[in-house]
Amino acid sequence: MSSRVETEKRPPERKLRVGLVQMAGDERREVNLERARAGIFEAAKQGATLVCLQELFATPYFCQIEDAVRFDLAEPVDGPTNTAIAAAAREARVSVLSSFFERRAPGLYHNTAVLYGPEGESIGMYRKMHIPDDPQYYEKFYFAPGDLGFVSLRTAGVSVGPLVCWDQWYPEAARLTALAGAEILLYPTAIGWLPHDKPTHGADQLAAWQTIQRSHAIANGVFVVVTNRVGTEHAGEHAIEFWGKSFVCDPYGKVIAEAGHDESVLVADCDLSLVEQARRGWPFLRDRRIDAYGGIGRRHGSA
Repeated sequence: MSSRVETEKRPPERKLRVGLVQMAGDERREVNLERARAGIFEAAKQGATLVCLQELFATPYFCQIEDAVRFDLAEPVDGPTNTAIAAAAREARVSVLSSFFERRAPGLYHNTAVLYGPEGESIGMYRKMHIPDDPQYYEKFYFAPGDLGFVSLRTAGVSVGPLVCWDQWYPEAARLTALAGAEILLYPTAIGWLPHDKPTHGADQLAAWQTIQRSHAIANGVFVVVTNRVGTEHAGEHAIEFWGKSFVCDPYGKVIAEAGHDESVLVADCDLSLVEQARRGWPFLRDRRIDAYGGIGRRHGSA
């Protein structure tokens, strides 16, 4: 009897297979596009209907140095990168999140993600909101902060919320995207170790990166999909070893699929009914004190 009751209480299953294309970056756009295209088709071959590419997959991670020549890598939304990804989405009959260096106007650039549907159609766009300025992550030199807000986009029978890399450290970004209706948070990312940090801090950095994103899944009752790049990329005397470790976790924070440190296509099955189930059991959205959160709009302190 108890088993039957528990079955009745559980929401009906809603299955979705997601694909993550974990790549090394090359200086040649055409090489990166071919790798991404091959990854999309491999994920589709394995049954994925939603594919997430990594941050700025069509270029090297150029933000290690401040160099105005690198602005030449930027392109409009309908430039060659997204034209190729839209075509791949249409041919493979999948939805794909594409991350690229957007040239919005002369002198105005963004770090942007566009979601394409299985007909190759543009479903919606997100511009990275949080822009870092750390050693070898000099993104403020290149990107203006996003101005589209936090969004939820509908495709493949699911509502997805695109966020980008540095956004992943901010609970506010995850919460507002979930409140917009997202059942899955998609994070294209480019993160790794600086050579002098890895021996002492490498394990802790990787653990923190995964922990904060798993916490977003738990706090919001959503799936989290993170696609990171791999390989060591050099810029003059500088280098970053991108650690890969792309992963998918469920609304309880359980990692259900995880890649290693090499190029790979990771596929995971998501039972979207767990979103409803987790939120019934852990009703964090219900118990939010929205009347008491005015201070969140302040930088710090009481003024």
